[in-house]
Amino acid sequence: MNYRQLGSSPLQVSEIGFGCMSLGENQVENERLIKKAIDLGINFFDTADLYQKGNNEISLGKAVHAERNQLVVATKVGNQWKPDGNGWQWNPGKEYILDAVNRSLERLQTDYIDLYQLHGGTIEDPIDDIIETFEKLKQQGKIRFYGISSIRPNVIREYVKRSGIVSVMMQYSLLDRRPEEESLSLLLDNKIGVLARGSLCKGLLVNKPATSYLNYNEDQVSQAVKYVQNLSAESRTAAQTALRFVLHHPAISSAVVGISSISQLEDAAATSTTPFLTENELRTLRQTVAVNYYNEHRG
Repeated sequence: MNYRQLGSSPLQVSEIGFGCMSLGENQVENERLIKKAIDLGINFFDTADLYQKGNNEISLGKAVHAERNQLVVATKVGNQWKPDGNGWQWNPGKEYILDAVNRSLERLQTDYIDLYQLHGGTIEDPIDDIIETFEKLKQQGKIRFYGISSIRPNVIREYVKRSGIVSVMMQYSLLDRRPEEESLSLLLDNKIGVLARGSLCKGLLVNKPATSYLNYNEDQVSQAVKYVQNLSAESRTAAQTALRFVLHHPAISSAVVGISSISQLEDAAATSTTPFLTENELRTLRQTVAVNYYNEHRG
């Protein structure tokens, strides 16, 4: 496994991260997957208090407790479950965050969170108050570093200008190159690491039947899949080619993959041992479909 520095922080994260959102309800199986990931060199695990109403954090906490200090554990805050448990609402308020972090620490069975992320965000949020709250948590030692999870260029720009974030989690793949227009270069220039999610496009680039995705129709998706598979051949699987495409960009610190089986885990983790994409291969992939752009949250 290869490791990359997470932005300006001293954290070294595996270039393939484990996205815990895909974990199921079986704790024994979850622990088996997570421990196998650690054996394969994965040290970055991403969860959120929203997932499974907190049970995802509990599952991760139990599985990594013995090796906690050797790992980078990330979670998120901001989406508050409604009292009746029927859906959630956006709450970036100071008091809520200060309460939520304590509950996440308890569920994760840890004294500190390596990376605490705002789970979304809008330009109308009280951004300075949010930043002040995260800085307070750093001072208290409850979190080591903080970041945001957002695809909105206007929100990202504000946090770059006004905060000490070390990372931004965003969707990035062959079929979602919207971050290339502005965000990736902005974050690279400011030494803020990118945690890429959705790199396999919900499995469409691997083995799921073609369907429309973002602004691409079924035929365009099929075209992209064909090129990914053609470039995979003997040296890489389709998943590894798709991940190599994402990891090629210097702004990316880790491609965070949703994993729910040992076979998926082994396939993704082995990406680090596969050949880099050549310039010709990259050019071929980039030309498969027209590049897309963000239509909203630009200004």
